[in-house]
Amino acid sequence: MTALTLSTAGAATLRADALVVGVAKGVKGPVLAPGSEAVDKAFDGKLAAVLATLGATGAEGELTKLPAASGLKAPVVVAVGLGPVPDKEDAYDAEALRRAAGTAARALSGSKKAGFALPAGSVEDAAAVAEGALLGSYAFTAYQGGENKLAPKDAKSKDSGPKQPLAEVALLGGKPRDKGYKAAVERALALVEEINRARDLINTPPNDLYPESFAAVATAAGKEHGVKVQVLDEKALVKGGYGGLLGVGQGSTNGPRLVKLAYTHPKAEKTLALVGKGITYDSGGISLKPAGHNETMKCDMSGAAAVFAAVITAARLGLKVNVTGWLALAENMPSGNATRPGDVLRMYSGKTVEVLNTDAEGRLVLADALTRASEEKPDAIVDVATLTGAMVLALGNRTFGIMANDDAFRTSVHEIAEEVGEASWPMPLPADLRKGMDSPTADMANMGERMGGGLVAGLFLKEFVGEGIAWAHLDIAGPAYHEGAPYGYTPKGGTGSAVRTLVRLAERTADGDLG
Repeated sequence: MTALTLSTAGAATLRADALVVGVAKGVKGPVLAPGSEAVDKAFDGKLAAVLATLGATGAEGELTKLPAASGLKAPVVVAVGLGPVPDKEDAYDAEALRRAAGTAARALSGSKKAGFALPAGSVEDAAAVAEGALLGSYAFTAYQGGENKLAPKDAKSKDSGPKQPLAEVALLGGKPRDKGYKAAVERALALVEEINRARDLINTPPNDLYPESFAAVATAAGKEHGVKVQVLDEKALVKGGYGGLLGVGQGSTNGPRLVKLAYTHPKAEKTLALVGKGITYDSGGISLKPAGHNETMKCDMSGAAAVFAAVITAARLGLKVNVTGWLALAENMPSGNATRPGDVLRMYSGKTVEVLNTDAEGRLVLADALTRASEEKPDAIVDVATLTGAMVLALGNRTFGIMANDDAFRTSVHEIAEEVGEASWPMPLPADLRKGMDSPTADMANMGERMGGGLVAGLFLKEFVGEGIAWAHLDIAGPAYHEGAPYGYTPKGGTGSAVRTLVRLAERTADGDLG
């Protein structure tokens, strides 16, 4: 994990490999952002002109490197685009700062230390820069750079392994002795460490991450951070009647698990339950996915990873709210023992479900976990899942959908997501789509109308939420796993989508503003 410090040094005197400054897109060319004053002074007030000569415009995502002027201790200046100049001075959007810091951090991989002289005049700005820089510094290298046993033993390999992330971020322009700034940095560190742990889990190959090993990771983290962890194995699931989890997991040699993480605070007045889909690998089961659709299905546990990260973060921050996480873990595989299309499962709730498509498995494991979470009568439940391709078709790869049984709660979750920089959109739960899940054999089927499939899945889940409990469903199928080139603070692979939203929701709940 990249180190983060609130530096007491000025930009001109900081000894580092590089200095990062912000530049915005003005009407007549690039405009230097607050924080760059000392660097500009070293360039005799001509830094913006030099950047313009080099082709910089200040557009978002743009990055320009140039040799530092003689008055600076750092040898390189990195100018990163912030997008359009804001209407008000110093009023840079927090998400623009996160993305700019992330872009710069990615460009500086392999460096030991960089000073970030981006706008940090407020605690909120400093927090955004810190989050972006730490998120952008992420790299998954656990399976790279091992010993090459075919190489001559007396020869040094030319490949020294993968380039390591930026080792240290020095945040400039803040107030190192101010309690607000210190708290913001500590929060950013805790939050991003857990987001990056979620990213690691998502990126881990499925031969190493399966229900039992995921449960072991959760158990170890709970022990470290004072979170109680309970793991229901196959025997306990059979005894408890968890037909959804068992039905999905029975085709694999790696049995399913239901993991409960419970963080409690002695002064908490509210309880928030989080439920995560944890399909550690999804082949589609007997309804096998076609070629070209299996390669990234290790990411189908991204919802459980987000829930896990959010509960541990809440514990690390000591939030005055009880947060319970439920990880519904299973591996969906085809075998002679796998659930078949046409089989009927008796869920933990007692309802029976006819399985028409074994690739609609996420809703089955979530249903059991939602029922179990509802038994504890929390004030609200939020589930997170890479649930449907239909949601990707509707909202694209960068936006998750939000459904709920309460309009005010859905609005609150949407506002929180936008506040923390996670693109989302409120979606309806049309009652007329429920009829498509009627079954002549069971209480309901796990499939309904093809059109509006993401909404149908939400309606299915709603059936398993306890009466009178506010519930929201986040379908993160689009943004959970990024297959393209990195951008901003978003890496290739697992992203940790929804963690920031869940943590902020927990913070608001702790403050008595559940919504």
